[in-house]
Amino acid sequence: MDDIDRKIINSLQGDFPIADHPYQIVAQRLDITEDELLKRLGILLENRTLTRFGPMYDIQKLGGSFSLCAIRVPPDRFKEVTEIVNSFSEVAHNYERDHEFNMWYVLATESLAQIDITNQAIEEKTGLKVYNMPKIQEFFVGLHFEA
Repeated sequence: MDDIDRKIINSLQGDFPIADHPYQIVAQRLDITEDELLKRLGILLENRTLTRFGPMYDIQKLGGSFSLCAIRVPPDRFKEVTEIVNSFSEVAHNYERDHEFNMWYVLATESLAQIDITNQAIEEKTGLKVYNMPKIQEFFVGLHFEA
């Protein structure tokens, strides 16, 4: 990663322009071409320096629901259960944790009822109990990682 990559990462962590050609605007701010910006973003994603680049939507403001869920997965079944859980399009994130509840995932659905339906389907396919932990109160943490 060079200085231009660092500037790209730092500049894209907020204030992304809402415009017909947002990458062109960002590239101008960085004094590079739009093609170079897009090429470098592609490389940063491909080599996993960045794991994701895109908008964050507040699903509840759009009429949907989300919830944090956890499962106790036997270590010898972790890969199998991960594949099952990740096969559901409603699963937004899925993480392994060093904890009794070693699999945590976020469901994002079109309705509150769909959370329960999806978790029931995951329980049926895995044979494991899913613990649903819906949000009670939301806190916004403005997180910025300086590269």
